[in-house]
Amino acid sequence: MSYLVFDIGGTNSRVALTDDFVTLENIKSFATPKSFKAGLAALTKVIDEMKPTTPITAMAGGIRGMLMEDKSGIENDGILSGWARQPLKSLLHKTYNVPVYLENDTALAGLGEAVYGAGKGMDIIAYHTVSTGVGGVKIERGQIDDATSGFEPGHQVLDIDRTILGDDITPTLENLVSGTGLEARVGMKPKEIPQEDTVWDELAEYLAQGLRNTTLYWSPEVIVLGGSMIQGDPKIPIEAVRKYTVEVLDGFVECPFITVGTLNDEAGLYGAMAYLQQKEGK
Repeated sequence: MSYLVFDIGGTNSRVALTDDFVTLENIKSFATPKSFKAGLAALTKVIDEMKPTTPITAMAGGIRGMLMEDKSGIENDGILSGWARQPLKSLLHKTYNVPVYLENDTALAGLGEAVYGAGKGMDIIAYHTVSTGVGGVKIERGQIDDATSGFEPGHQVLDIDRTILGDDITPTLENLVSGTGLEARVGMKPKEIPQEDTVWDELAEYLAQGLRNTTLYWSPEVIVLGGSMIQGDPKIPIEAVRKYTVEVLDGFVECPFITVGTLNDEAGLYGAMAYLQQKEGK
């Protein structure tokens, strides 16, 4: 039997097959259209071209944004606004007549790192992606932790007195350390800023404040970091993140191990594979 997994991101989307829930095969990628109609057409085109050796029996995938309560699509998203309130899950089910499972893309990337990547073997993992935005998820014993409306650690307010971002920008972790936030603040794309610029060390210090809250709220054994601002070139230095997180915790609790994800762009696909295996009871 073949199983299909997908990962719909704000810039690019990926699709892959698995028949053993261990390895991914025939990974394909395409630019994510901003309109839902074009996006669904692009996704189904890639799926139809994959031609698995055995029929697809179920599929699972992640998509950026806050999911609707029934996990049939996304409620809203700043980038994929054209996908909001659209019945992605039911249309895929109607087209392929197989069970379809949908989850937030960051949650699945975290699950992928917990089951197959940098958090493998740990019971409680916190995952944060730092890229265009900032997202996160808590994984407990190989399962996405229960939540009423998902996890949005990027929207926690840190700069309460607004000394860094001023009065017109909400002082969230996302606005402080994301690529979008950095570009808005300094007028340059992150990739244009040399690694030796002091801004990267400043970002590490800001991120550490967020990870302090992660540690106190979720009490993880390990914090896994992913996304272009962590894994790209240039990037926020992980050594500085560790140092500043230890400092801001100030011995109140022990700092968890902080590391970089190992699955890179395929983390969401691996997470979808783990999620599908759990849902199908394989």
